[in-house]
Amino acid sequence: MRLTKWTFAVLALSLAVTAFTIPTFGKKSITATDADAIATITQMENASVRADRAGDSSFVEKNYAENFTGGSSWGNWETKQSILADMKDTKNNKTNSEEISELTVRLYGNTAIATYKSTYDSIYHGDHRARTILSTDTFVRQDGSWKEVASHSSELAK
Repeated sequence: MRLTKWTFAVLALSLAVTAFTIPTFGKKSITATDADAIATITQMENASVRADRAGDSSFVEKNYAENFTGGSSWGNWETKQSILADMKDTKNNKTNSEEISELTVRLYGNTAIATYKSTYDSIYHGDHRARTILSTDTFVRQDGSWKEVASHSSELAK
């Protein structure tokens, strides 16, 4: 079968259009509002680390939902109230160092999920604890601001 120039041009154009549209099929472009939300959650995660290192409970007061629940990498549940109580007990609870990496924030309407790796050295209830963990934090936009509503952490595989 012999292809005419016209048939060849139509086929080439069809392939070019397909090559450029398939990679974007199903992907949602990020809006300015989404970019602002991602930047806000990223800033909140980094501010949380600074607050932990400084023993500043005002971050938790302001940015955690009243019904916050967290599952720690040590196998216990934490609430906003229990975290605040621990932060006030500076004799038995102190963050010596903490860093996060590999932070990714994904949006789902008024919900955001942040995943990251955290390496820390701390005193918790009088016990020295140091490890690297994987964490997932869930945020919900409530009354125009983002609140952390849940968190879960697991120890990084060795």
